[in-house]
Amino acid sequence: MTIEIGYDDKGSGPALVLAHGHPFDRSMWRPQLDHFSAHGWRVIAPDLRGYGETTVVPGKTPLETFARDLAGLLHRLDVGEFVLGGLSMGGQIVMECHRLFPERIRALVLADTSPRAETAEGKRNRTDMAERLLREGLRPYADEVLTKMVAPANVAAMPDVAEHVHRMMRSTAPEGAAAALRGRAERPDYVPTLTAVRVPALVVVGDQDEYTPVAEAEFLRSLIPGAELAVIEGAAHMPNLERPAEFNSALANFLAKLA
Repeated sequence: MTIEIGYDDKGSGPALVLAHGHPFDRSMWRPQLDHFSAHGWRVIAPDLRGYGETTVVPGKTPLETFARDLAGLLHRLDVGEFVLGGLSMGGQIVMECHRLFPERIRALVLADTSPRAETAEGKRNRTDMAERLLREGLRPYADEVLTKMVAPANVAAMPDVAEHVHRMMRSTAPEGAAAALRGRAERPDYVPTLTAVRVPALVVVGDQDEYTPVAEAEFLRSLIPGAELAVIEGAAHMPNLERPAEFNSALANFLAKLA
């Protein structure tokens, strides 16, 4: 089916494409969109299927569907090669894009994400959560997980950031979020494909991330030949929003080497 995709496309130069996490939208990349579009990059940040301003499709959305949506958008925008980054679910979409069309990707940025296939328990949990979100909406979930997405100290010290993250979560359509959860429950194991990566890669993680701890980021870095690791201190699962200056500095240093 044809879907309408909401996206930001800002700046000029080589393309930097950013995939958001669950249950967020493209506004999570605002600090990166503004910074890198002002420093020689064309930054493209789409809302994924079922999120933000992009069409909600109930049922199940596999990572392959997200990846093909992204490829279709970039084709329409006449983008050939690009640097591709993503956070959490967005990072898994990045890995799926590399599996499907590695020849188009100049470099990978994998933030607060895991390459492993879902466990049996994880499949049950995601399926159960999908049903819960359809019953309750996103507000109770957003209340519950805010201090895991954003470090508790940052919720207190950065109320604007905390409210932004909470607003993204509670505004997400339950049908879109549930479809993504069902799709992620069946995600493949990216460990074998990552050992074949032949482009530069940067792994980023918040040092207080409970969902994908530093040890998981170190494992991810170990899989990819020559990959770099940046640990962002004082951040949980959203280091690009909790510590935007540090995140942007790590990404800028990495991108500078591509020239």
